[in-house]
Amino acid sequence: MLILKNARVLDVNHEHDDARYSIVIENDTIREVSREPVSINGADVIDVDGKTVMPGMVDCHAHVIASVAHLGNNGRLPNTFAVLRAVPILAGMLHRGFTTVRDAGGADYALSRAIEEGVIAGPRLFVAGKALSQTGGHGDFRERFDNSDPDPCGCHRNLGAIGRIVDGVDEIRKAVREEMRSGAHHIKIMASGGVASPTDPIGNLQFSVDEIKAVVEEAASHQTYVMAHAYTGKAIARVVELGVRTIEHGNLIDDEAAAVMAKHGAFAVPTLVTYDAMSKVGTRSGVGESALAKNESVRIQGLKALEILKRHGVKMGLGTDLLGDMHQYQSDELSIRADILGAFETICQATAIGAEIVGMQGRLGVIAADAFADLLVVDGDPSRDIRLLGGQGERISAVMKNGAWVRQALS
Repeated sequence: MLILKNARVLDVNHEHDDARYSIVIENDTIREVSREPVSINGADVIDVDGKTVMPGMVDCHAHVIASVAHLGNNGRLPNTFAVLRAVPILAGMLHRGFTTVRDAGGADYALSRAIEEGVIAGPRLFVAGKALSQTGGHGDFRERFDNSDPDPCGCHRNLGAIGRIVDGVDEIRKAVREEMRSGAHHIKIMASGGVASPTDPIGNLQFSVDEIKAVVEEAASHQTYVMAHAYTGKAIARVVELGVRTIEHGNLIDDEAAAVMAKHGAFAVPTLVTYDAMSKVGTRSGVGESALAKNESVRIQGLKALEILKRHGVKMGLGTDLLGDMHQYQSDELSIRADILGAFETICQATAIGAEIVGMQGRLGVIAADAFADLLVVDGDPSRDIRLLGGQGERISAVMKNGAWVRQALS
């Protein structure tokens, strides 16, 4: 049993709350949050002396196995390299205060279990398995002059591959069933063109209506949901009306598509930091010229998308979508958003809304009784200066996951 006393609590239910709380933690769970002093025989007590205690953050769009920025090359890594390179990426996320991550393609159930069982350190991991792409879609990394079979030897099973190519209703149904059998928590589809893929313009619509309906139906049969990579308003409205639950990126959204999302209760997961990071270091990280050109075309519009989504009341989770050496910029997503939406709203997106997206509302993303003891102790108030959560977590005094300290510098 552990008691954190004199804590200033910051979460979706505590804005501008300067009261001092006692937080009682038993095993992996918060048992009590009290404004009255708490005394329990045998409990360890830490006086946090007015520091802010907030929930561990949730990154709802990451590729934890993407240690190489060129995703085609990443998919060809030997599995041993892919795993070993993922270990420091996962540890870095945890030390930055991201105690939960939703992987958007690549990571598998075994990696999730390795973290759960303490084999390696990392955030609790919700995985999509391999993202599903049509031929010539955002998961097809062949260049135009490459006429090879896209997957002659089952290479999509390589851990470094973020996706697999499937075409037709029957094939896509089978792919969803295979990913769910293999332990996926949710299903990812590529529903429009993308930045990192070489042959699909951003405006492309991907997968037929019948194919998308089949994915949604199969996911629902497995009691889960579909997340969709989509940029344009047309692509977004199309898949949301067909039952997709979360829209990834969404930089080119318009008012009409945002209204459709609001009507259907779909979530948005913008990933603004990836475009910023790619413009800074994409060239030296091996990103091709065509991808860099597409990146610049959507970067500025992504900032405008936040305002459109907010205006229509669409719930937003925080995502980053970083690759290779760019993972180090993960926390910059917070400050990019806060400059437009404000710090408190951004923190709520990174905590409570993220928890809702991964189906853990009330268990993650809040400091409350019966929530998992995933928490951060910050010397200062991130709702007034969100940059306290920036960098590599240098200004976060302590990180706890499942009631155990990842690191802490508290007396």
